[in-house]
Amino acid sequence: MDTPALPPDLSETGWVSPDYPLVNDLARAQPRAALWLRRPEEEREAQGYLHTLTEILQQPATWLETCDRAVAHSALFRQAVEGIRALVLTGSGSSEYAGECMRPALQKELGTDTVTIGGGDLLADLPSVLPPHRPALMVSLARSGNSPESLGALRAVCHHDPAIRQLVLTCNQKGNLALACAGDPSVYLLVLDERTNDRSLVMTSSFTNVVLAGRYLGMLDAPGRYRQMCRRLSALCSALFLTSFDTLIGVAEWDFDRAVFLGGGANWGAARESALKMLEMTAGRVATISETYLGLRHGPLSFAGERTLVVGYLSSDAVRRAYESDLVRELHRKRVGLATVLVGEDIPRDLLREQDVAIELPGLAELADDQASVLHVVVGQLLAFGRSMAEGLRPDSPSENGIIHRVVESFPLYPAGRT
Repeated sequence: MDTPALPPDLSETGWVSPDYPLVNDLARAQPRAALWLRRPEEEREAQGYLHTLTEILQQPATWLETCDRAVAHSALFRQAVEGIRALVLTGSGSSEYAGECMRPALQKELGTDTVTIGGGDLLADLPSVLPPHRPALMVSLARSGNSPESLGALRAVCHHDPAIRQLVLTCNQKGNLALACAGDPSVYLLVLDERTNDRSLVMTSSFTNVVLAGRYLGMLDAPGRYRQMCRRLSALCSALFLTSFDTLIGVAEWDFDRAVFLGGGANWGAARESALKMLEMTAGRVATISETYLGLRHGPLSFAGERTLVVGYLSSDAVRRAYESDLVRELHRKRVGLATVLVGEDIPRDLLREQDVAIELPGLAELADDQASVLHVVVGQLLAFGRSMAEGLRPDSPSENGIIHRVVESFPLYPAGRT
């Protein structure tokens, strides 16, 4: 396909927003990206990728806005966590995986037992899944706040144990969850910028912004360090787009029908989210699993066939990296998969075969693994977006038969203990 002539800027195509400088630079640096970015807004909407691509690319800018918003609500966060002995992170689908991305860091920073519990588990098995220690804080994570579990799980826990504090992090000021909690003095509420309330079927910027907002719970005594972390992540994400956008889109077009996403610690949450993004945006045409590096050997390895893409999010910790490298070498020795994509910094050349791809993120090692999971999630988003486009689907609404929707359909909620 011929590349359209490069305009002086992209303002006439609808890219007028806080993300505009990055988008303009991306169109100049990455030819494949330019093919999508240069199309007028109405054409991007007609082809079904207007919202998804916009929401992926707006993340570096929205992360800085979320940082400012979180710091501005320091008093609210401090009241929520003061003296707690247990922390529960809850959400459904992607929102649950957002909790997994922040859980390891919050447990270390707050020095308290921290668990991630799916909203569905709270509804169906409430008495047995809550940690026993009190005082406790439950943090509800939600994009729209309109899914049945969002408000249902919060109300169920409040009824079961009113002493458990409640903090809600949501992207939708007009959602059922935010509206129900707005005037409730017993619930702490933080609504993120409306731009993060993704209009696409899939969560992208809503996911990473909720993670970064929640991370501040563990850094309340170090707002300067939190700001530095968010600025560094924003810069690294911009650099990822400018250097690797076309590479990842090219990988997404390879001949694979399965994908395995690997990660440990906070990157386990990133792997789970990436697997879900690929599954959602391809309407199930690409089957996916997520696993830890050490866990893959125990049965899940049988999932990987000749047409399987393996994506590994590498740790910057020396011990973790050693285990991860051993597993990658084992996969190569056993000739597992079509190709491997490794994401990290200073990726050893001996971990790469001729067909493999390294996504180098210079400066990633300066961040702890617990801080880097959002960058790995962005890699998963780009792979899923590229594959959706290659399949001829509409990333904004890839489920052509309407099996899944942006908000889960309503279903009955039953009192705890009822069968």
